[in-house]
Amino acid sequence: MKPNETSWSIPHDNQDLLELTIDEWGDNHGLSAYNTPLRSDAFELSDAEKVAKIEHHFREIMETLGLDLTDDSLKGTPLRVAKMYVKEIFSGLNPANKPKATLFENKYKYNEMLVEKDISFYSNCEHHFVPIFGKAHVAYISSGKVIGLSKLNRIVQYFAKRPQVQERLTMQIAKELEDILETPDVAVVIDAKHLCVASRGVQDDTSTTVTVYYGGKFQEADTKNEFLKYLELSK
Repeated sequence: MKPNETSWSIPHDNQDLLELTIDEWGDNHGLSAYNTPLRSDAFELSDAEKVAKIEHHFREIMETLGLDLTDDSLKGTPLRVAKMYVKEIFSGLNPANKPKATLFENKYKYNEMLVEKDISFYSNCEHHFVPIFGKAHVAYISSGKVIGLSKLNRIVQYFAKRPQVQERLTMQIAKELEDILETPDVAVVIDAKHLCVASRGVQDDTSTTVTVYYGGKFQEADTKNEFLKYLELSK
């Protein structure tokens, strides 16, 4: 692998990780872009206007399915779903919700790896709009600045709260950390379950998907293995 080349990892026989560079990844998966695909007019409507439109259209979906929206249990569902989409599970689409990350000088001269593991997240598959959920593990080596620990969690949550594919989510978290921390020495591992696999289609409820980003020093075998050892994923 060439210097500064980013590596991906994907599940292979449920035991090994097959590493690919971004160039090799090519068209092997439905990963359309590093950036979430958004139209140029994505933010012309206010949140209230988006809620109203989604409520209307979701009401039509429910009625098309034959549901009785005069029933006490169902009549409030279109509005609840609309609010949930805009204010909660897809709130990461709005850059106004991006967490503000303050950097601090590394006065204590901690120059080793910092690992924040087992960050729980919930996202949604952009192909079927059903949940993706699991754990994210992130690490970085300071270039002279550090970030508050809670901001690592918030960055994961921000990019998770949008229609996603796991590969893009991994990249977005890693690239955001590289930009904020002003260092390429960042690693991200995501281990997640996809309900589009578990609850529909093949209906496999036992498999999980692992994606990995290694940047900078984390492409070196010793640093990578140290990181994986902290996660108890190394052999």
